[in-house]
Amino acid sequence: MQSSEVPDLKELFRTNDAVLLSFVEAILNDAGISHIIADGNMSIMEGSLGVLPRRMLVDDEQFTQACRILKDAELDHVVSEE
Repeated sequence: MQSSEVPDLKELFRTNDAVLLSFVEAILNDAGISHIIADGNMSIMEGSLGVLPRRMLVDDEQFTQACRILKDAELDHVVSEE
């Protein structure tokens, strides 16, 4: 991928659970899977209540690998339906 290209991202899961997000982020970092957490700054809009879920997005090409890693960590139940 060239630096000017934007990768196709796919939603891995969404949650209000900051601990789960942090845990999955650590797992994906260890596996070398690129990811971003979308809507992380929405707490400003909602008054920091934690009502709006954050979305974990991964590169479409790494989605299957990310799902496999979450399954191995017994977290496959959090993966968004395709």
